[in-house]
Amino acid sequence: MPDEYAYLPWLGLALGGLCLIPSLRAARRKRLVDDLPTSKTTGVFIGLSEVKGTAEAESPLVSVLAGTRCVHYGWGVEERWSRIVTEHTTDSQGRSQTRTRHESGWTSVASGGETIPFYLQDDEGAVRVDPEGAKIEAQSVFDETCGMGDPLYYGKGPPGAVSNSDHVRRFHESAIPLHAPLYVMGQARERRDAVAAEIAADPSAPIFLVSTRAEKAVSRGFLWRAWLWGVFGLIACGGFIVGRENQRAADFGREWFGILAPAFCFLAVAGIGWLVMAYNSLVNLRERVRQAWSQVDVQLKRRADLIPRLVEVVTGMRDHEKNVQSEVAALRAQLLATPPGSPGPDPRAAAPVLRAIIERYPELKSVEAFRSLQQSLSDTEQRIALARGYFNDIAAFYNTRLEIIPDRFIARLGGMQPRNLMAAADFERTEVKVSFAA
Repeated sequence: MPDEYAYLPWLGLALGGLCLIPSLRAARRKRLVDDLPTSKTTGVFIGLSEVKGTAEAESPLVSVLAGTRCVHYGWGVEERWSRIVTEHTTDSQGRSQTRTRHESGWTSVASGGETIPFYLQDDEGAVRVDPEGAKIEAQSVFDETCGMGDPLYYGKGPPGAVSNSDHVRRFHESAIPLHAPLYVMGQARERRDAVAAEIAADPSAPIFLVSTRAEKAVSRGFLWRAWLWGVFGLIACGGFIVGRENQRAADFGREWFGILAPAFCFLAVAGIGWLVMAYNSLVNLRERVRQAWSQVDVQLKRRADLIPRLVEVVTGMRDHEKNVQSEVAALRAQLLATPPGSPGPDPRAAAPVLRAIIERYPELKSVEAFRSLQQSLSDTEQRIALARGYFNDIAAFYNTRLEIIPDRFIARLGGMQPRNLMAAADFERTEVKVSFAA
């Protein structure tokens, strides 16, 4: 005779498998947070980036409830209700029964919010962040419960009331205040309005997070989420197994394998899923190491191409202004040599030449050009240093992953090898000479 409850363990396995999906996703994001090194704002390159700083904006928002100057806020109003419910039932003997119970709850009666792009600023500079599409973890700035006698009740809430209202409202608001410390992880891209990077939503990015929590708190949050979903999945399997055990207590000893098989399958699927997740995270980390190395080469190539051209332009400007100043000096000497009323060339003949020089070259720019060159040299070397530091940081994370257990055994499956860190000698490329010799 077929067992009418034979499907229960496998139903539990299916529900447990569904719980594994968010569990593995949270575990993968935790590894991503832990493995990705924090970049300086001036060192943000194209690709997935992790940045820390403070939220800044020229024209910040003002939140509705708390009046906080911020770059993001969301608010809501809930109204409490309660009622007495009367139920009429009939028992097995046909007798009518009446039962009453009390119900209560909260209903949302108003909500809103606003978000604007802002700059994330650290001790090196600032990078633009467009938070549209991001998972925003704001901090609470307002939370108050009041009755009708409070001016807040109708001042910030709607004029109407819900059914069975107790005339008690709860006002709450969360925001990212101006100058608040932030943790941002997202895809960096080139801005459309300037030659600079910005962090914005990207469908291909594994995560886009803007949080007022610290990095360690974010990592712990993903860890707890992974464990909770995994435990829920195991409980789902166990609960249905227990349900079948209760129905088939007499046969439990004889069919223990058939009953416990789904639990073993769940653990096996969880283990395989974790191995796949860990291996893929190592592969992604290796690719980010390669990308970091390519960014170093890009910056070195930029220096090799840019600096000689800048020097050439400044040198040409210097020579040009040198000739202009020589002509002006000669004309001034001529003016001194033949003052008005003295024999010699007419000094007024110099006026058209001077006017032509002034009209063609109203300002001499060599000083500003040299300063600009100096700034470009400094910026270029800083870019290279940041790229080098980023590569060393992410390569160190990668090498550490290859050494710790169990990642070292997983890495062997893909033949992954550690990467050497960069030293000062690694920057010995084609020498870039800065010379202004005529």
